[in-house]
Amino acid sequence: MTKSAITVSGLRKAYKDKVVLDGIDFEVAAGTVFSLLGPNGAGKTTTVNVLTTLMRADGGTVRVAGHDIATEAKAVRAAIGVTGQFAAVDELLTGQENLRLMVDLSGVRDGERVVAELLERFELTESADKPASTYSGGMRRKLDLAMTLVGNPSIIFLDEPTTGLDPRSRHTMWSIIRGLVADGVTVFLTTQYLEEADQLADRVAVLDQGRLVAQGTPDELKRQIPGTHIRLRFTTATELDAAARAFPDATRDDEALALRVPGDGGTKSLRAVLDRLDEHSLSAEECSVHTPDLDDVFLALTGHTAEVAK
Repeated sequence: MTKSAITVSGLRKAYKDKVVLDGIDFEVAAGTVFSLLGPNGAGKTTTVNVLTTLMRADGGTVRVAGHDIATEAKAVRAAIGVTGQFAAVDELLTGQENLRLMVDLSGVRDGERVVAELLERFELTESADKPASTYSGGMRRKLDLAMTLVGNPSIIFLDEPTTGLDPRSRHTMWSIIRGLVADGVTVFLTTQYLEEADQLADRVAVLDQGRLVAQGTPDELKRQIPGTHIRLRFTTATELDAAARAFPDATRDDEALALRVPGDGGTKSLRAVLDRLDEHSLSAEECSVHTPDLDDVFLALTGHTAEVAK
């Protein structure tokens, strides 16, 4: 049985008469990436603030690293690390000095070794003696995450960790996150990039207007959304006409000489399409399976496009 790093049951939070979290439930398995998605105002930041003991819940129970957040807040804080979308580094200090400061505040033993290992792990050794003000956005974000790891937390909360980063820096952060999980760390991720959740998350929960409207693996959520189809492209209009007769339930695109045949994305439905082509002595120039992505899932579940999922 997989151990739970975070267990949330009936979590409620309101600001005066505005309900922000309306009794949500979810579980995060240890050593996995759990991604919380939702449009602006959905309650993502409030959820993170409650789980990290920065805010008190109005109802429900939450256990983080086996500790109740209401009665064992100190133990929870000792087990977690938190990194926000804005790097919390002191730009007047060097990278090395920032890490040493965290070591001193955390009371970690063998601090020099810890600092050296983190600088190397995050490829910051060459820049260790340079002021953080000279770092690029990606370097500052890496330093921020390195500082979060000083106390060796078992659970890390990453609140939009790659916001504003260029694609290369974003992929570097993804590699670092995968490495943390490979070492057994649990990652709770909020992100405005649905591709990021798709790439990293073992499980995704979609939060909208204070309620969880869906939970599951990225693939499970995609399968809930209609639109999976097999695209067949032909070389001539004559072939397209013949194929359209063979697949009366398909949608045709005359300009692209293509058919969209509904399917579930599995090998069985693909084989059935290929068999029917063979039965009618037809051959497609190109055959590809298209499935909805998390953008489609997000839009279908919340009525919002990904651009407002911040």
